[in-house]
Amino acid sequence: MPEEDLVELKFRLYDGSDIGPFWYSSASTVAVLKERIFAEWPKDKKIAPKAANDVKLISAGKILENVKTVGQCRIPFVDLPRGAITMHVVVQPSLAKAKAEKKLDSGTQANCTCSIL
Repeated sequence: MPEEDLVELKFRLYDGSDIGPFWYSSASTVAVLKERIFAEWPKDKKIAPKAANDVKLISAGKILENVKTVGQCRIPFVDLPRGAITMHVVVQPSLAKAKAEKKLDSGTQANCTCSIL
């Protein structure tokens, strides 16, 4: 694999610490990055993803889609010195899980009725 085909990435967590840097092929998908982040997540963090889909990656102010490749997400850094590209990591449970948990929580709430006499 040619060296120019590899991209050095590091992932910045909510507390300012980093995971990485790691080298990835430009053809690697964002889903692959998320799997690696999930596997490498520090065990001592208060906030942690429960699954790789709970991880959101942000680069250049945009949330990256799972099907996009590193090459498609990469911004040309022509004038910048070569170095690791930092992507920001946000832990956000998937919408489907959040809705399911909300339904479970709403079932345990007390029901209240009102009568006007």
